[in-house]
Amino acid sequence: MLLKKRTESDELLIMRYLNKRMQFNEKEKFHYLNSEKGYEGDVKFDQYTENLNEERFILNDLLLEVNNSYFQIDTLIISQGIIQLIDIKNYEGDCYLESDKLYSVKTGREYKNPINQLNRRETLLSQLLENLKYTYLVESSVVYINPEFTLYQAPMDQPIIFRSQVNRFINELNKSPSQLNSRDKDVARKLISLHHPKNPFHVHPSYNYEQLQKGVYCNNCNSHFMSIKNHDFVCESCGEHEKIQMSILRHVKEFRLLFPERKITTNAIYEWCNANLNKKTVCKVLKKNFTAEGKTKETYYK
Repeated sequence: MLLKKRTESDELLIMRYLNKRMQFNEKEKFHYLNSEKGYEGDVKFDQYTENLNEERFILNDLLLEVNNSYFQIDTLIISQGIIQLIDIKNYEGDCYLESDKLYSVKTGREYKNPINQLNRRETLLSQLLENLKYTYLVESSVVYINPEFTLYQAPMDQPIIFRSQVNRFINELNKSPSQLNSRDKDVARKLISLHHPKNPFHVHPSYNYEQLQKGVYCNNCNSHFMSIKNHDFVCESCGEHEKIQMSILRHVKEFRLLFPERKITTNAIYEWCNANLNKKTVCKVLKKNFTAEGKTKETYYK
């Protein structure tokens, strides 16, 4: 049973929005693409956990804290007496382990050893459960979800699961009986309540309103070459159609996340969309979907 679904974090959405409206440097681009790739890998693993047919609670994407130490969990599976801690990696290409370090065969680049990261998360989760007076056996695994990844010199005694082994891992879980009780539900709800929705250590590129490109962009290919036909925005690059109201609402969501300190007004959204729109159209969409505050020129929407 899925108790906490996976959604894009605000941090990832901010990076995604900024990528459409400003030029990233090489380091920022690398960080953004890695974030997108990581989320893609997490979603791929979610498709496998949908096949769990015994009584289990599934909690995705937790950011927890114990003793002033934060740790992230990609997937947590609560079974009878056991908690599975899953760390998902969407690496591709060829890597090898040497002296407890992970290297790319092609570039020689050194990566953080996922097993060391996993051990830290397992230790912190065990401490948190102990502080909460819950007793569970914690089993942790690193899942390399990408079929185009090869790890040379991987020790056989490490909790590593490759893409070709994921189905077997899920099947083994299904073979182990699990009957959940009120304590299991309590620990699941408690962990969800302790989740931090914002990562205090996330760093995204600095930006301000003036430097970002204004305009409507395609929801399919991200092109800014948009035209209006009847009640739709039409992408001149890929031909995608989107209702004008849906597009305005999508850009309001973006504006609100990027600039939480700015008020949602007709003029603000009209300027942000920077399209061949009538201000009355923008105003009508805002009035229909949000609550108006203030009067006349000072009206804003919540």
